[in-house]
Amino acid sequence: MAGLTFKHIYKVYPNGTKAVNDFNMTVEDKEFIVFVGPSGCGKSTTLRMVAGLEDISAGELTIGDLVVNDVEPKDRDIAMVFQNYALYPHMTVYDNIAFGLRLRRVPRDEKHRNGKMTRDEIHAKVTEAAEILGITEYLGKKPKEMSGGQRQRVSLGRAIVREPKVMLLDEPLSNLDAKLRTQMRAEISKLHAKLNTTFIYVTHDQVEAMTMGTRIVVMKDGYVQQIDTPKNLYNYPCNKFVAGFIGTPQMNFLTGYLKKQGESVIINIDGSDAAIKVPYEKMYKVQPAYLNGDKQVCIGLRAEDISIDPEKVASAAALIKVKVSHKEELGNQTLIYGDISMDGDGYTENGTRVILQSDEAEVNNGDIVVAALNIDKIHLFDIETEKSILPRLPEYNYLDCKVKGGKILVEGVEIALPPAIVCADGEYELLIPTDAVKFCGDIGAEVVANERVDNKTLVSIALGKKRIFAVTDGEVPCGKLNISFDLKKITLLQNGQTAVAAMPETICMEGFMFKEKIVEETSSPVEATPAGMDSLFEGQPSEEVADVKTIKAKKVKRIEFFLNIGGAVFAAPDNISAKLISAMGVKKAFGGKLRFECSPYDLKFTNDGIPAEVTGIADYGSERFAVCTVCGNTAYVRCDGDIEGSVCLTPDIGSLAVIQADMDIRIV
Repeated sequence: MAGLTFKHIYKVYPNGTKAVNDFNMTVEDKEFIVFVGPSGCGKSTTLRMVAGLEDISAGELTIGDLVVNDVEPKDRDIAMVFQNYALYPHMTVYDNIAFGLRLRRVPRDEKHRNGKMTRDEIHAKVTEAAEILGITEYLGKKPKEMSGGQRQRVSLGRAIVREPKVMLLDEPLSNLDAKLRTQMRAEISKLHAKLNTTFIYVTHDQVEAMTMGTRIVVMKDGYVQQIDTPKNLYNYPCNKFVAGFIGTPQMNFLTGYLKKQGESVIINIDGSDAAIKVPYEKMYKVQPAYLNGDKQVCIGLRAEDISIDPEKVASAAALIKVKVSHKEELGNQTLIYGDISMDGDGYTENGTRVILQSDEAEVNNGDIVVAALNIDKIHLFDIETEKSILPRLPEYNYLDCKVKGGKILVEGVEIALPPAIVCADGEYELLIPTDAVKFCGDIGAEVVANERVDNKTLVSIALGKKRIFAVTDGEVPCGKLNISFDLKKITLLQNGQTAVAAMPETICMEGFMFKEKIVEETSSPVEATPAGMDSLFEGQPSEEVADVKTIKAKKVKRIEFFLNIGGAVFAAPDNISAKLISAMGVKKAFGGKLRFECSPYDLKFTNDGIPAEVTGIADYGSERFAVCTVCGNTAYVRCDGDIEGSVCLTPDIGSLAVIQADMDIRIV
């Protein structure tokens, strides 16, 4: 059995269409992974690249410990179940399942001729698979005599007898009716538990994804939107697309404004006169720019979080009026459609329509009802980017502060600014990345909670009267402790404008790869002296004669690859040259425009290399950086002393990211 690793996987077709963009993921051994998304999102293309049926344009795919980019499909030790069954109509079920085993050569001991499985071994595997799938009585039948669900089981049987490292399933249930789909979902989940191998399953049906996968990959337009467990996708969608795609019925999306007033936040919803008050502690993660009352946001609530149940309405802190348009009776529950605008029709998705899920069906079309909102389950999204502004794992902390006399005053704490940060006295907004909070220093604080998110720990910290967050690998014990901030990562805003920017963490350089033919001369020993020349050596010591006889020149030719980065030439490592040629083709790999990226710690000052001009020194106290102009861009390079004027830089080639500039494809 084996896991898989996707590293910057791309699929680009000759016409320039990107079917898959920068796919990165690690699939653990024995996981059940589901790729889900609308048609054309790239999920089946990704699966076919795993199978070897599509070439990988760029990136690295590993199955187990083996990089399989150039490995033939038959040698990848995978099995695939197709949407259309792909059974041989003239063969019996038994022969369909056994066919691959009869053709396949596998390592065997000496008693097995030609390395093939014996008839008894094949029979044992076929009958075992038939028992697992419940099709033993159909082994003598042909596919045309079977139902769709039975045919699908046969195709599954043909795959599982292979005992593959990875099982691939491409929308295998899409041709079945609703009842049979439900039955086969359970069968496939049971099969996964029994086989105990890695499954990758592709579907456009979010119900299949939610009920079967240990983790789900949501894709759209070739990009991965979110990778998470079914529960986390439902409760913590990272953007509006995921929120709307996962869940039935679709999440309600309204528009409105947020206004912070003291320790509360007032939510005003467009089309309604309701003013919903929410404790500010529930909005700690929301950026202040969204809390000033003039930036429109998208508000998401699921149907089950809007209720007309009398008990919930009586106890709710947030109420809203809904004009009912129609309802759908589903037996055990009722979906009620309506509009929070009294002028809305309840049918058009116009930003005011809502769907309620209720056990109380005693409402009529045209009724105006009062509904309770579960504010604990509210979702907030940016109108333009559609990203969540109430994320589970925030990127920044936002604090009001003052700068006075070279110090930041925030929540009763004074923080001395380093020489690299020059800022006039005044009031500012301080942005501190969650990874810039360090658990050492002289700022008094208190850890109040830990939450595990995506293999990271979100640490909630009380700083004065404010709440800030840090992201760490492990938990931090609750209680009082000292913290500090990595000041080179902070940003200071004033009146919405950047007064002090964080130090750039990425250095960009331009260049290309080229090749050269290298010719070398070598010596090789001569077995005997040429005819007629023995007399020349008469009377000479034997060791001198031997020396003369070994002299013979030989020319050796080879091709070597080089990187031109900012005008300086460096030998191209085999992994970089091979990946560039594989991704771009032999002709386009040489001379094509490339972009090289690295961190401020991956460049060293040397006697020769990439020409740069030092324009200043950024002193952050514990670290100093030379501010350089490199390839027309500003770069911060770690340094120990004072450096000025013209310099040369040499990168750590092994740490470089290599991007094909025109198509914006990361090669390495």
